[in-house]
Amino acid sequence: MKRFHRLTTKILIGGVILITLPMMVPAETLSQVLNGQTERTLLAQESQQRIDKVVEQTRKMEDRYRAALKEIDGLKIYNQLLELQIENQARVKVDLEQSILVASQINRNIVPVLVGMIDALDQFVQMDVPFLMEERTNRVNSLDELMQREDVTVAEKFRKVTEAYQIENDYGKTIETYKDTLEVDGKTLELDFLRIGRVSFLYQSVDGDVSGVWNQKTRSWENADDNRNGIKAGLKIAKKQVAPDLVILPVDSAEAI
Repeated sequence: MKRFHRLTTKILIGGVILITLPMMVPAETLSQVLNGQTERTLLAQESQQRIDKVVEQTRKMEDRYRAALKEIDGLKIYNQLLELQIENQARVKVDLEQSILVASQINRNIVPVLVGMIDALDQFVQMDVPFLMEERTNRVNSLDELMQREDVTVAEKFRKVTEAYQIENDYGKTIETYKDTLEVDGKTLELDFLRIGRVSFLYQSVDGDVSGVWNQKTRSWENADDNRNGIKAGLKIAKKQVAPDLVILPVDSAEAI
């Protein structure tokens, strides 16, 4: 009986040992499994991060590619427009070359005409009623100087000559008065000159005692004391001191002018 008990005890103890050992082996394996799983999870996260980074880079490259394609399309359109502009400019260039050629021919032909116009204007001023002679003579002389300048275009010379003609033409339609000096009976007097177009050119001293009228036919001054009041009234009208009114003044005949 005692022997059986000891045997039983050994068996039980052995059984405990046998049972305990199998339970210790799965615990270590689970830890290893968990550690391995953690490592795989970390590796998977790192791989996913790399994949995400590659995807993001790919998207950026794709966006840049699309932007480049759009820019290329815009450049193609721009180049087409430039080609059209170049073609138009080529046509304009041909037209300009032809215009320059024609202009050169016109310039060669118009310069002698301008010179003749200036000479004619000079003769006209010298033969015309002698009002503002210094101003008008200087204008003609300035035209002569202008024609000799190389830095002035023919177009500008033409404009200046026609402008001088227009000024002379306007003199025939205007009334004006100005002060100047004139030798009368051996004395130099300061006078008020009155010009009515080109039909009447008169003067009167400041005190009103001396009056004269230009005779274009004889090209000389004549006494006009009989018209003292009319000249005085005409001077006031020209100076805009009084309203325009009918004034009786001596005039040259059309044949004399």
